[in-house]
Order: sequence, then C-alpha cells, then structure tokens
Amino acid sequence: MRIVLGVGGGIAAYKVASLLRLFTEAGHHVTVIPTEAATRFVGTATWEALSGNPVSNSVFDDVHQVNHVRLGHEADLVVIAPATADLLAKAATGQAGDLLTNTLLMAHGPVLFAPAMHTEMWQHPATRANVETLRGRGAAVLEPASGRLTGSDSGPGRLPEPDAIFDAAMALVHGQTDFQLPLAGKTVTISAGGTREPLDPVRFLGNRSSGKQGVALAVAARNAGATVRLLAAHMEVPPPPGVEVVNVETALQLREAALAAAADSDVVIMSAAVADFRPAEISDTKIKKRDDTADPVITLVRNPDILQELVERRNQGVTGLAADGQLIVGFAAETGDQHGDVRAYAEAKLQRKGCDLLVVNHVGSDKVFGKDTNSVVILARSGSEPQEASGTKADVSAAIISRIGFELNQVSPRA
Repeated sequence: MRIVLGVGGGIAAYKVASLLRLFTEAGHHVTVIPTEAATRFVGTATWEALSGNPVSNSVFDDVHQVNHVRLGHEADLVVIAPATADLLAKAATGQAGDLLTNTLLMAHGPVLFAPAMHTEMWQHPATRANVETLRGRGAAVLEPASGRLTGSDSGPGRLPEPDAIFDAAMALVHGQTDFQLPLAGKTVTISAGGTREPLDPVRFLGNRSSGKQGVALAVAARNAGATVRLLAAHMEVPPPPGVEVVNVETALQLREAALAAAADSDVVIMSAAVADFRPAEISDTKIKKRDDTADPVITLVRNPDILQELVERRNQGVTGLAADGQLIVGFAAETGDQHGDVRAYAEAKLQRKGCDLLVVNHVGSDKVFGKDTNSVVILARSGSEPQEASGTKADVSAAIISRIGFELNQVSPRA
C-alpha cells in the first residue's frame, strides 16, 4: 500500500518516527511530507532514513514529476500526524501553500488526521468547527488522547500513541469507521503487581504476581486514548511510557492510593494481587533463627477490602464528580476446591463486591503468574452473557478495554 505520511509542526512529531516504522515494517511504501515547521522538530534525514524515500515539503522539488498532483493521486491512504491546529485549519479551508496541503487537496483515498495540540486549542470553537468540516467531507479525525502535555499542563490534546494511530489507519483502509478511541477523554486508574507485607526489615509476605497483566492493561487503556494512572506494587516488568506511575508496596498503601485516585477516575481497574492478610506486628530488627528459642509464631490480620470499599464509596457519592457513571473492574484469581469450582467462587465474589465487571482467571503455580499468556472470563453485574478472552496478555487486555469502552456507553448515571 502507498501511504503519504504528513507531519505537522508540533513537539509530538518525534512520536511519528515510531508510526513510520510501524508502516514500513508492515510492508507499506511510505512517502513522508513534513511541513517546514515540522523539520524544526525532526529533520528530513530522519524521515529519509526510516522511510527509504526522499523527503521534500516544496512543490518546486522534482517539478518534472508533478509531485503536488501525483502524490495525492497515487496514495492509497494519507495520514496526518501530528495534525496541529494550523494544519487542521489549512485543510478545512482548502489552502495549498506547500506540498502537504496540495497533496491533501489531490488525495483520492481515505485521509486520517491524528490531532495534537494544547487543550485550549483543541477545545477552541474554531478548531472544533474545522474538525467538523473535515469530518463532514469524509475525512477521519481521531480524538486526541488525554494526559500530560508540553510543560506542566494536562488534558485532551496529546497525540494518540503510534500503535493506536496505526490500528485506526488500517481500519480506515478496510472500510471501518467506528475506530474512534473508545476511552478518549477518560481517566483510568489501574493497579498492578503484587503487594508485599513486611515481617521485619528484610522479610515480607508476598505473592507470585509479575505485574504483566496490569502493565498490558495500562498500555491498552493508553492506546485507547485514556489518561492512565498506574498504581504499581511489586512488578517484574517496567511501567509503560505515557502513563502516570504511583509506587506502592503494601495493601494499606495501595488502599490509600486507590481511594485518592478514584476521586477523578472514570474507570478503576483493580488488577493487582493484593494480600488478604498482613502480619499483626512488624519486627524492627531481623527475626533471628536461634537454637535456644522456639519457632516464631506469626499472627496475621485481615487487610481492608479495597475493591469493595471503592464500590461503596462510589455508590454513596463519596467519590465526587466521577461517581456518575464511574466503572469499577475487579480481578479474581481463583482456584477451585471441594466446595466449588472457579466460576462459582467468582460469581459469588462479583455479587459480594458489587463491582461492574469481574475478570476471572484460574491460577496456580504454573498458570497466569509470570506468564505471557492468559485466559479469562469477564463477568458483568448486569447479568449479561460471560465473555471469554485468551491469548497474550496484550490480547486479553485489548478485550477487557474494549468491553470497558462498551460498558461506558451503556452505563446510566447512578443515584
């Protein structure tokens, strides 16, 4: 497929190098057309090296090939990223001052804009009108992602992640039009990893959780356009870029972080493996093993039920603005026994906890924890048919985030 990749003059231009790599690795022929301003952020040498094609932004280069007409005619797809406020305005008003805007006027195939700009620019009536004009003409304009912008500001206006733009571009080429980022403008809090409960300065009670599923969920939510906050307990994998990370160790620390984060979260996903119990006392010094003393006896006390507390606070209106339609997702790592199977225990937990969705997996010493694959069943409090998802943890996360996006569009505000 022949793709024209137009690059606007915004700081997010550096991310487009990764998008270009995705296109070329998928076997597509890509011609990059940066605006003059874009070359202030990423030089033409980078685009030529990654695309394997010459790069120009002038209608006066290679005039004999009539590039300002040819490129648009030949392109199977035109992608503009970042689509700045200036570029959106020029495209909407049909300006043709450089090679990229000429190419847009000549494009016969689908056109995808991936906006990136400051929140106030994105929300300005002029920009909104330009977006609606472009959409009215058949162009696809993604909603920008939300999160940290240039400087200290946060809000909608971040360039969607390259993977998300790539997926949207491929969907557009195949005639799909329902690829808008399902969590654009939403704030999602995700807990990940396993908590550790200290016994003394060197020992702790822990579990086998690696954090891989929680990190995969953070990536999927980020790629779906959400502002993501990751509450990271002990993890064997690094947190992904583009998300806010809050480090915790114990269940009590996770509780404090989760209750604070829920105040402005549209979605809370409690995927961390939280210790049910903690030592009643923590020794200030290392517990010694001596022949002249008895074996130590460790008394455990219950940890608070964070998921249930989040649901109760949500339902009581304590959460705040996010209480209207806030979606809470729990995870159940279950094993069956002589009293019931995994599904029976999970369904009972769903009713007891009161969360909206419960993601259930069958765990064991050789299952789930630390693995790169997973198999889950998603149960809904509404009683809808259970949904199965399996594959890599990225595949499972994509299914969970897709289900969350669907549920958010179905949920009515709670009393």
